[in-house]
Amino acid sequence: MVIAATNSSVDIVSGVLTPGSHLLENWKTLTENYDVGRTCLNSVKYSVVTTVVAMIVCSIAGYGFEIFHDRFKDKLFGLLMLTMMVPFVATIIPLYQAYARTGLLNSTLGFILPSVSTVFLIMLFRQNSKNFPKEIIEAARIDGENETGIFFKMYVPTMGATYAAGATITFMNAWNNYMWARLIMSDNSAQTLPMMISNMITGHYIDYGMLMLAVLISTLPTLVVFFALQKSFVQGMTGAVKG
Repeated sequence: MVIAATNSSVDIVSGVLTPGSHLLENWKTLTENYDVGRTCLNSVKYSVVTTVVAMIVCSIAGYGFEIFHDRFKDKLFGLLMLTMMVPFVATIIPLYQAYARTGLLNSTLGFILPSVSTVFLIMLFRQNSKNFPKEIIEAARIDGENETGIFFKMYVPTMGATYAAGATITFMNAWNNYMWARLIMSDNSAQTLPMMISNMITGHYIDYGMLMLAVLISTLPTLVVFFALQKSFVQGMTGAVKG
């Protein structure tokens, strides 16, 4: 991919596997035909907002399922787990109809809502909350700390690795989200990088050099996020909790 981004379309089709001198030319062609800046900004905005909101919502849900006691919570969690068996494509039509009627098409809110509460993330936080020391909660309650303070002052800092793991997964999914974005983002000013790349392969002529450069640009943010949070990601997926 990196080598192809530096070559012309003719060189790529002919199988050239050495770096070329067409990187700047591919960049010029890309920026002349597509609004790369706006598209990148849209992808960053949608992905960051989705990640932040999802971490807040799912961590509160996971914390509640594990810390608070209720005889119906396991049954409710079981129902949530069953929803994982329903493929997303089965809910697209009713979701689109609901969003169209409420005016959420071509909006950040419309993009993020299906992803802000996922059963996988709730399960991740609930499972890792089992390792959270309950004695801290009891001591804080005795000292008069309210539940909100306990969550944000004690739980959130302690579960940093879980947040990193969840944020990595959520950011990558939101960044690479194509099907839902294609459905509700009909305005060109609201398109994301995967949508822009898809538009490049729909014509009669495909400029593979420009295409590979666009794919490279789209790949870099997810690589940066993953490698920056790699250690915490592994700890979070294995249930590690800071002491």
